[in-house]
Amino acid sequence: MSIPVSRLIAVAATTLFAATACGQTTSVPTNPSVGASALRTTQYAAQPEDNTSVLKLLTKTVEISSTVDPKNGDMGPRSLAQSTFSSGSIKKGDFIVCNFEDKNGNAGAGTTIEVIPNAPGSKPTTFYQGSDIEGCDGAAIAADGSVYATGLVSKQMVHLTNKGKLKKAYTGLFDPLGDSYGPQPPGASGLYSPYFIFVGDLTTGSIYNDSLGGYGTQKITQVVNGFATSGSSSSGWAAQGPEGLSYNNKIGTLYVTDAPDNTLVEITNAPNLLVKDEVTVQPGGKTFKCLYSSETCGKLIKAGKPLKAPEATALLPNGNLIVANAAGGNTLVEITPSGKVLDTKVVDTSKTQAIYALWATGKNDSNTVLYYTDINSNTVEELEP
Repeated sequence: MSIPVSRLIAVAATTLFAATACGQTTSVPTNPSVGASALRTTQYAAQPEDNTSVLKLLTKTVEISSTVDPKNGDMGPRSLAQSTFSSGSIKKGDFIVCNFEDKNGNAGAGTTIEVIPNAPGSKPTTFYQGSDIEGCDGAAIAADGSVYATGLVSKQMVHLTNKGKLKKAYTGLFDPLGDSYGPQPPGASGLYSPYFIFVGDLTTGSIYNDSLGGYGTQKITQVVNGFATSGSSSSGWAAQGPEGLSYNNKIGTLYVTDAPDNTLVEITNAPNLLVKDEVTVQPGGKTFKCLYSSETCGKLIKAGKPLKAPEATALLPNGNLIVANAAGGNTLVEITPSGKVLDTKVVDTSKTQAIYALWATGKNDSNTVLYYTDINSNTVEELEP
């Protein structure tokens, strides 16, 4: 899910700067724990909760396309994102998909990103192939049409042009578990508008962000820590930790799944995260220690059944979430931000876990459509009314 954010955090040498969407800057003391809270001015209105079940309305399944790379046979789709505009090799409505496996089914050996038109019977086209995204598990489309992607095995994040050419590789991410992009917020414009990349990490159980934009430094900052993980030795489909990143721009909330603790949590006022380890998830994943609890903090949405190793999320237009379980059957769970379960739906009856990526579009409950990838069939599927 794309993640719009509303402020840029720029770190330059020992001085922290905060830039609004209008490009104004304010100096912060070099000790970020002193006075930083005073700059957290982003305010969000509450969003009314909708108790309508969208899953109950989605009764038809349509296959959009295979995800198997036409050149090297990579498969195992582990991420899904859709473009809202045309740029370079990606047209409006196209999906991009990360392949996590090679043609022989070796998990973590996939090195390709596909572009797939949003129409039944489509065919994938190779957008990028490279060892720098080995174990490709996350790809997101930026506002300029460029793409950011992560490799669990390569331990890198790459920035690609809108035509699939490498611009920059970011190292030092340990074991990145997918990423989510944060374009400028509604109403913002211009060179200095903010955007972020949020990245989950398998080794540290952390969420990192990379500040980008006019004042961005391309520096990666660990802003949340303490999520449970399956351990750094996990490199295949069993690799688990903070994943399922989705962002609600209307209320400034970042949603994260944590399969080892079987939880779905929210990070409030995520655009206002300023310093290292502002939020620490306590053992068990249900409570949080926060440096600025009145501004940025964590909150448990749901733990336990019907969640079973939650892996992916999609933010619905009404503000609710669809969560894909990675254990106990290929079940989707529809849940409100307050933790009320509205419905569940099995979308693949195989005993092999298959659903690792979700995407939702629409303007209201009646026209919402949900997309998901299935690694058993190596396809992108659509659930529609």
